[in-house]
Amino acid sequence: MRDGVTARSAVPPAAAAEVVARVVDNLESAVRAPRETLELSVLVLVAEGHLIVEDFPGVGKTVLAKSLARSLHLSFSRVQFTPDLLPTDVTGVNVFNQQTNAFEFRPGPVFANVLLADEINRASPKTQSALLEAMQEAQVTVDGATYALEAPFLVVATQNPIEYEGTYPLPEAQLDRFTARLSLGYPPLAEEARMLQEQTTQPPLDRLEPVAGRADVLAAIEAAKSVYVEESVGRYVVALLRHTRASSLLALGASPRAGIALLRMAKARAVAAARDYVLPEDVQAVAEAVLAHRLIVAPEARAAGATAEEAVREALEQTPVPV
Repeated sequence: MRDGVTARSAVPPAAAAEVVARVVDNLESAVRAPRETLELSVLVLVAEGHLIVEDFPGVGKTVLAKSLARSLHLSFSRVQFTPDLLPTDVTGVNVFNQQTNAFEFRPGPVFANVLLADEINRASPKTQSALLEAMQEAQVTVDGATYALEAPFLVVATQNPIEYEGTYPLPEAQLDRFTARLSLGYPPLAEEARMLQEQTTQPPLDRLEPVAGRADVLAAIEAAKSVYVEESVGRYVVALLRHTRASSLLALGASPRAGIALLRMAKARAVAAARDYVLPEDVQAVAEAVLAHRLIVAPEARAAGATAEEAVREALEQTPVPV
């Protein structure tokens, strides 16, 4: 087993839902963002996925990643992606030990439960690709040797949506490996005033305590995997994907991997609602966050002001919902 656990046992959906609710409540005390956004970040973890947070500087992207790791008592590491960052700075490197006359592997920051890849688009494509194997297969290969990563493993990558100078846009193949994309946005006036007061006295992150553990996360992940998906709901997901591929707004629609991510997120949302089955509403609730960043808007549609989010909403509106 990659996580060193001989067996994982699922818990009833109600127990998994309680874990998710506790973690979201805890995040609310440290991160000033809509509850739906915070819940989405927890669902990504339950779905064994990865998260990309695209937002302006200073809105709490780093605090979100740290708070999530601390709420679940998970190991956390952070990498500031820069143009001179090397792949081995992320994955680790073999170092020659003169005392033993042999090479020893020194793990990089990727060997953590929660990895914050800060400003991921500032590193070169070669360094960005160092995360591909870790994100897809939960393992790292260095000099021909493969090292497993401990579960759960979550990459939280951040991007600044307005600053493009000196950046390397993530290729579609890597964007496709991020389960969801979200934005925190600016908090309402009262919340922002409260945040200023907190951060200049005693930051909430400093006093944040764990409300669950690694075993709780693994059990919730297993509970999500066990959620029942009726054939009509599976066909609904496929119909949504096919709609994006045929859309006149898009040059590139959603891939089968996007459908897998959408269904896993829907199952995680069902568990968070204490259900052991998926409803079409679960798919609809997470569709925009899961699909939009994977789509490429056609040049003529972009010139007219169309967005990938609009294409997802169009697919949801025009695809028949199973009853």
